[in-house]
Amino acid sequence: MYFAENLKFIREKCGWSQAEAAGKLGIPRTTLGDYERGHTEPSLEALVTMARTYGVSVESLLCRRLRTIAWEEEREGMPRVVAVTVDPQNRPNIELVRTRAAAGYIDSFADPEFISELPHFQLPALHGRLRAFEIEGDSMLPLEAGSIVVCKYVETITGVKDGHCYVVVSIRDGVVYKRLQQDAKRECFICRSDNTRYPAFALPWNEVRELWEYQAHIAFRDPSTVHQSLLEEKIEEIRKNVADLHRSNKPADHSR
Repeated sequence: MYFAENLKFIREKCGWSQAEAAGKLGIPRTTLGDYERGHTEPSLEALVTMARTYGVSVESLLCRRLRTIAWEEEREGMPRVVAVTVDPQNRPNIELVRTRAAAGYIDSFADPEFISELPHFQLPALHGRLRAFEIEGDSMLPLEAGSIVVCKYVETITGVKDGHCYVVVSIRDGVVYKRLQQDAKRECFICRSDNTRYPAFALPWNEVRELWEYQAHIAFRDPSTVHQSLLEEKIEEIRKNVADLHRSNKPADHSR
């Protein structure tokens, strides 16, 4: 069990003294010190309080060595886990969120245990806090369904660049990959698809839980094949529109 080590590690990452942390936990400082040194063990009730205060699961607090996971402070200063796994040399991995895991990610993106169980890989040319997401559907063509976008964590809403592509994690829309436009008056993002068949929609800032900016992508088809397929679809659409226009302009037959 890693309880004592984890308790001290989380407190220090949050920037709290023992006295400050003890106050938040509702226990004497000396008791917290005993916990961190491994001299005593907490009651189940105290353990649940610690897990809630630090924003981790009880199982993670007890059974996972959290020092091997990177942590980050939330914008308003409250502790929140933006976890990334690391390799034996302490280099951050890139975790992959597959389409089938997206629903679980919405609920568990702050849970280091959940993040540690995601598949992961590394790309030497990219730096920073990175995560990869599998694309679903055809709303961002020519990026096809099944492609993987590698993104960099965005700390603040003001860090969003108009017209750039992002993975947005939100309560209402889940995990989506869109091109964003700021709308400061309405305090929302306008989310646009590169496939014009999909209408734009507004996403309020207060519903956003995470933002990840596009850095690179991994595709599984020859780009020229994708381009040719899109071109053929466009030509067929134009032919259909011309045929419909021709039929609508054809004079009526008054011979009978």
